[in-house]
Amino acid sequence: MSELASPPSGAAAPWDGGAPTSKTPAPVVPEQMRPEDRTPANNASPPDAPTLPAVPPGTTPGTELAGRYRLRTRVGSDAAAGAEFWRAQDTILRRDVGATVLRRFPADRGSEHEAMARADAIVARALRAGSFEHSGCARLLDVLTPGTGGMPHDVLGVAVTEWVPGRSLTEVMAEGLIKPIAAARAVAPLAAAAEEAHRHGLVLGCDHPQRVRITPEGRAQLSFVLPRPDVTPADDVRGLGAVLYTLLTARWPLSSADAALAGLSPAERTPAGALLPPSEQRPGVPVELDTLARGTLGPDGAPGHVHTAAAVNRLLTEVVDEHDRMALFPPAHDGVPSDPGDVWQDGGRSVAAPDPRRKRKLAIGLTALAVAVVFVIGYISMQLGSVFSDGNGPPIVVDSPSASSNGAPADAAPQVGGDGGIAAVAGVKVYDPVGDADNSSRVSRVIDGDPSSGWSTFIYKQQFPALKPGVGVMVSFASAVQLSQLQIESPSAGTVIEVRSAPAADSSFRDTSPITEVTLRDGTTPVSLAGSQPVTHVLLWITKLSGGGDANVSQIDEVQFHRAGS
Repeated sequence: MSELASPPSGAAAPWDGGAPTSKTPAPVVPEQMRPEDRTPANNASPPDAPTLPAVPPGTTPGTELAGRYRLRTRVGSDAAAGAEFWRAQDTILRRDVGATVLRRFPADRGSEHEAMARADAIVARALRAGSFEHSGCARLLDVLTPGTGGMPHDVLGVAVTEWVPGRSLTEVMAEGLIKPIAAARAVAPLAAAAEEAHRHGLVLGCDHPQRVRITPEGRAQLSFVLPRPDVTPADDVRGLGAVLYTLLTARWPLSSADAALAGLSPAERTPAGALLPPSEQRPGVPVELDTLARGTLGPDGAPGHVHTAAAVNRLLTEVVDEHDRMALFPPAHDGVPSDPGDVWQDGGRSVAAPDPRRKRKLAIGLTALAVAVVFVIGYISMQLGSVFSDGNGPPIVVDSPSASSNGAPADAAPQVGGDGGIAAVAGVKVYDPVGDADNSSRVSRVIDGDPSSGWSTFIYKQQFPALKPGVGVMVSFASAVQLSQLQIESPSAGTVIEVRSAPAADSSFRDTSPITEVTLRDGTTPVSLAGSQPVTHVLLWITKLSGGGDANVSQIDEVQFHRAGS
């Protein structure tokens, strides 16, 4: 890729977009000085280069373009497109605007025709998109084509857009990580804009971190246009994944040079060159967002590859809608303090009054929950009536300490009082939403009645949640059962387990509800489930492994559930 033009000695110069020379330190964003402002000697034109007229510094604060747009603050650059991004002022309408300024590459100095052809291709694409408007993009106001009067010699074209208030990705990340659901909400409007643009045969060019800004409402918006001529819809899809990845991890996963220009750290990779998933860098990232980020940024043809903006928009919308539907349930820990408007708050934190819209949503949700509770109570009452009475016949036995191999109850009478007997388990599996289901072939050993055999997690070199938030065992019953106690046989003292109920064996983690938490001791650990609701599926979710150092592992030899007594 060629670079932007070098200025005459002693003159200010545009950003060259290339790697800094050994005499030029790497830029730090916010950029107050560009490498060319120091005019290193090795950027000088070769002796046999054609002699050109002196080019005055064309893009410095205060420069006016076409006698109307005054440049104020340079906020970034895209070296691949030969573009600079400025906050400017429309001196006629007296308003702030965003200006994307095309500059010459050094290679263009020898051929005015090539320079104009490159600018024509980029500007022509902008003109074709002139009628496209979407809330995920800044509105295009004006295009200054090559040769427009009143522009410096080294400016080949300018696109003027509405100024997007808010902050850059760098500024947002400088304040710390944001909640994963906030990242999904932010990228959704940008994904919708990309979907609509692709439907009209257009592209956005959102694969550069400094082209996107985050509005005060928390929406990602394309703020600077004029992408390079070879950008494609596939680049937009990767750009959407990159913005999502950055908001989740504070690291830019595409070009390392672009990351350096924006003042962001490049994404971490495995020794094989694969991106580290967001879930391995912070807790609480929903598996859907983790999968989406990897799917958009993965190679073409890889399993799970996401190749359309429509798919990105649909998945983000589903995640946001599902979160809103589950707003009455405690969120998974994501390492980020609660916001003042959140329904669920950190313990002991005083907060401001919630937003009226959120209060209205909460009231609607509580009403729906109350109706559901009444329905469930009525259903349970009917079931209890049918359990303990079957017309004029004798009472029906609901369980016994053991069962025959064909599922029929044994002759022994069930226990009564505090313990209603052992609840028969219908199935068990390893629950691992983001991993490889640790030793799944051995998990049946936890219900085989033999404490000498058991199941264990993989051996992890780092404690949870460094590599993933946890791993668990999902236990299923044939029908809803009221439990009084759980007993866990394990040699892994110090293991921390959350006992959670689940509506289905393959439920997403956000659909599970906590019942209690226990720290295992060596041997048998009793866990009281008194007061819990009837359950069909119980998840034993391990959040802390036993051991230490680089050998963190937990083992469960046997689990046994006891029904509540009559």
